[in-house]
Amino acid sequence: MEKIKDIEILELGSPEEKSSPWSSTILVLKLTSSNGNVGFGEAPTTLMTLPVKESLREVARIFNGRNYFDIEKNNREYYKNAFYISKSIEETAALSAFEIASWDLIGKDLGTPVYNLLGGQFNENIKAYANGWYSDCVEPDDFVKKAKALVNKGYKAFKFDPFGNNYDKLSKKGLDQAVAIVSNMRESLGDDVDLLIEYHGRFAPKYAIMAGQALDPFNPLFMEEPVHPELENGVYEFKKYVNTPVALGERLLNKEDFARFISSGLVDIIQPDITNSKGILEAKKIAAIADSFGTPVAFHNAFGPVQTAATLNVDYTIPNFLIQECFEESWPQWKKSLFSGYNVENGYLKLSGKPGIGIEVNEKILEESKTDVMEPLDPNEPPWVISGTYK
Repeated sequence: MEKIKDIEILELGSPEEKSSPWSSTILVLKLTSSNGNVGFGEAPTTLMTLPVKESLREVARIFNGRNYFDIEKNNREYYKNAFYISKSIEETAALSAFEIASWDLIGKDLGTPVYNLLGGQFNENIKAYANGWYSDCVEPDDFVKKAKALVNKGYKAFKFDPFGNNYDKLSKKGLDQAVAIVSNMRESLGDDVDLLIEYHGRFAPKYAIMAGQALDPFNPLFMEEPVHPELENGVYEFKKYVNTPVALGERLLNKEDFARFISSGLVDIIQPDITNSKGILEAKKIAAIADSFGTPVAFHNAFGPVQTAATLNVDYTIPNFLIQECFEESWPQWKKSLFSGYNVENGYLKLSGKPGIGIEVNEKILEESKTDVMEPLDPNEPPWVISGTYK
């Protein structure tokens, strides 16, 4: 019986991260097994790097010395001890990293990719949508110019936030600007390119509806988190008046949350985040719940390469896969080079097929990127926006 022998919790980062301030740091977990194999996991940050790092230490107390094949048992053992886990993203994030790293070890021990252990490959083509690409875009032409550069690389789907610095309320000027941005994107890129509208959960329902009705005519693939996330009833109101499908889920933490949202008709497209909703196996269960309601899955994926690789392993296996978020084009070089094992080609993501989650680390970059800081906090721009757009 192989066990977890050594646990390393690594905070990595660089000041050269520009497009996504929340991702200027990433948390990588490194598990070494008693047979010498190494498995990697990842936990999200988003202005909580240090709290999540401390939570990783808490989860380590449960997982250290355990048989990493016992995914369900180990998760349940932590659940039993963690009184606030149903509402604590710090805890579910930390637990997710251990779960992902355990699967990486299992795949390496068995000499096969994780997706083969989850039912095998159902999807051969994992269509990506670009995110993070529109840093410093304010005017419609700024968005169009940057999007066209990625169209030339094969991308056929773009997510973006056209709402500037409007928050809670949406001014007439802000609405006009959003319409100008989206209409120019649609006119310039054509109807065969998917446009995905990011609200970032920033509006009261009245203003979210105002924006939704104005942007409906441009046929977005979905509108994401249109109202503040705690205002669940506001999503009902939004869906009464707006025709575009609603996507959400990056702030939901477990399959029970998703079951409630899906069964009550609050969401049309779910966006679980494998690094904060308890990992790979929970993601597979969430996708199955969604499939039973005919709901597509588009996993949230905004942090680092371990997250991307783990997410792709689930994407490969689920029949209700829709599209995959991809920040890779916007990453600084250190993050692009940190791991190898998957690539983006002509707008599609592909795994290497190597055992585990399919990636190999560049130890030199890993060592050079170690840090111990909080994410930057700009008083003029929240960390959740794409840099240079909150104007």
